[in-house]
Amino acid sequence: MTPTHVSRTSPDLPTSTSVDPIDVAVIGAGPAGLMAAEVLAAAGWRAQVYDAMPSVGRKFLMAGKGGMNLTHSESAGQFVARYGERAHEVGQWLRRFGADDVRTWAHRLGIDTFVGSSGRVFPVDMKAAPLLRAWLARLRASGVRLHVRHRWLGWESCATSDGVHGLRFATPHGELDVRARAVVLALGGASWPQLGSDAAWVPWLRERGVEVAPMRPANAGFEADWTPHMRERFAGQPVKSVTLSLPGGQVRRGEFVISEHGIEGSLVYAMCAPIRDAIAADGHATVYLDLLPDWPLERVVGEVSRARGSRSMASHLQSRLGIAGVKAGLLRECLPRETFDSPAALAAGIKRLPLTLLRTRPIAEVISSAGGVALEALDARLMIGALPGVFCAGEMLDWEAPTGGYLLTACFASACVAGDGAITYLASLR
Repeated sequence: MTPTHVSRTSPDLPTSTSVDPIDVAVIGAGPAGLMAAEVLAAAGWRAQVYDAMPSVGRKFLMAGKGGMNLTHSESAGQFVARYGERAHEVGQWLRRFGADDVRTWAHRLGIDTFVGSSGRVFPVDMKAAPLLRAWLARLRASGVRLHVRHRWLGWESCATSDGVHGLRFATPHGELDVRARAVVLALGGASWPQLGSDAAWVPWLRERGVEVAPMRPANAGFEADWTPHMRERFAGQPVKSVTLSLPGGQVRRGEFVISEHGIEGSLVYAMCAPIRDAIAADGHATVYLDLLPDWPLERVVGEVSRARGSRSMASHLQSRLGIAGVKAGLLRECLPRETFDSPAALAAGIKRLPLTLLRTRPIAEVISSAGGVALEALDARLMIGALPGVFCAGEMLDWEAPTGGYLLTACFASACVAGDGAITYLASLR
């Protein structure tokens, strides 16, 4: 039965509500919500999907603008390790739907994929839109109904005496009540709220006794106290072939970008969690850059110590070490002026350049968020212990991962687990 619209704000609209409950309501039409609906439809359950935005998959499309990174081709062990403190839990989801399954799923939608030089997996055309169009066509053909401009407002009632969940939605026609036997929440985190992930759901779950960890930026850039010269001269320039380390021993190699505010980019995102945690503990974090990771310190000392005659220090570093441009700018920015008078001290700075980071960029502009529904509040099927029949999937759960296809793969995987859980739950009601 199609739910009846209800107005609580306009006397000109009807005030009736849906009487017969639907089987399952999926709230959120991003990758996790759509995948949960697909799993349910494949098992014969007619899922109804509700989303606040005028169209579905908006963050999915935005993420694909730079090339739709679907997953990663590295070994399963390395892949699971990318999820850090939640590697064990996410690893369980990936047994249900892992990186190879993502590629198979895309191929069955008619989308060919390839593995890039970094090991990341992309559609051949590098675009998200064709994949989403094919996916939506298949979902509609399987009986999935999509309701856009339906913003969830929380619970009409947590669970009625007959075990049905009452849900409230704001729609262009007024307020709508929907009753559902099972619910899959796939509401996203707190990044990019303009695309629908605004974490408005947090108080509604906490009111029902669900533990929700505070939202924090993930895959975020960090702010540094750049001088005007550094900001104006080098913002937007990449810093390539370096390592970034923290005092605790974490070391990663890659590249990043100087931003107007500080640093961002793939290397920074990969180290986001420990940097963010250090800032939370101490009010700032000092990271160390090795600008010449393939050179031993002794060789750097030897080259810096060579006589430079009438050449400037900038020319000397460029000719002997290949350090110029943004790397030379970082040296001037981060080292005391007197360091350049000591070859040993300068070489040490090149190999371990300290950079103080002050804070993450605002959560609204970062790629993803950490925090969310605590996994301890859920069972193995991702059903909320305090709300039988309500399942959670995707970025609204408390896990995080770097960029590289890991985010999307785990969103898909968690949705498959939640969808399976909802199927089992619905079957138990018969």
